[in-house]
Amino acid sequence: MANLLTPDLLRRLEQFQLLAARRAKSTARGERRSRARGQSVEFADYRNYTLGDDFRYLDWNLFGRLDRLFLKLYEEERELPVTLFLDASESMTFGEPRKFDFAQQVAAAVGYVALCGFDRVSVIPFPNAERGMRNAEQKETPNIELAARGALRLVRGRKSAMEFFQNLGELTAFGSTNLNESLRRGALESRQTGVAVVLSDFLDPAGYEAGLTALLGRGFQINAVQILAPEELSPTSFGDLRLIDSETGTQQEVTFGRFRMEDYQRVVNGFRGQLAEFCRTRGIHFFSVASNTKLEELLLKQLRQAEVWA
Repeated sequence: MANLLTPDLLRRLEQFQLLAARRAKSTARGERRSRARGQSVEFADYRNYTLGDDFRYLDWNLFGRLDRLFLKLYEEERELPVTLFLDASESMTFGEPRKFDFAQQVAAAVGYVALCGFDRVSVIPFPNAERGMRNAEQKETPNIELAARGALRLVRGRKSAMEFFQNLGELTAFGSTNLNESLRRGALESRQTGVAVVLSDFLDPAGYEAGLTALLGRGFQINAVQILAPEELSPTSFGDLRLIDSETGTQQEVTFGRFRMEDYQRVVNGFRGQLAEFCRTRGIHFFSVASNTKLEELLLKQLRQAEVWA
């Protein structure tokens, strides 16, 4: 836990609750208002009494005034499913600090806020273990990481926070990713929709549009956090370079002079701008940060101002 979030930050996060524009539809009890009518303490409406209704929920004061029987209805509280899509591909190991380390910290923070609010948390690292190992040409995935991935598929309750942090810290990044495929699969396999948080650099040659669209079509409320390394935003290496794609191993020799910096940054800013516009026009909260950003800046300022939580 100490490697992910400080005790002081944990105390501050306990004051927040995730905000959901749509009411929870989960069938499990929690602390979110639902359209379902149940027996919580939050009054919702009246309806006419019908034969067989429970007399305990009759409003006798209203009967005394109107001489008619009405049943009191209450909002039933349901839990909010929170799904964290965590990019664990090889490209996320780049940078100082590593992009993946920052993504793990953000996942830990969002998950902790959800668990403190009695919401259900699922972490989906991608690529999946089998595909990631195959692409990374490693012999086997450590059993401890496989167990951690399985345990992170369903986490409930604040008492699970310590184990949640431990399992999150066991994850490693390797292999190549398919962002669209991973998000589509996650959308299809989710039994109930809710809040989805996508943590990635979004640097997939195949794009991101189809995957995010699949989540939207399934009914998720999406928060997309793009994490880039400082070196990706503003390179410090110049001259004759040999660039190696960390996921595919493809090599390319280039000459990168200082006069090309403006062109490079124009391309990077253009890509970030297109992603931001795609999200904005579809109601997706979008954040783009460097991996050396102070965690409090994103969690306590940007996410709060965007009303991701309050």
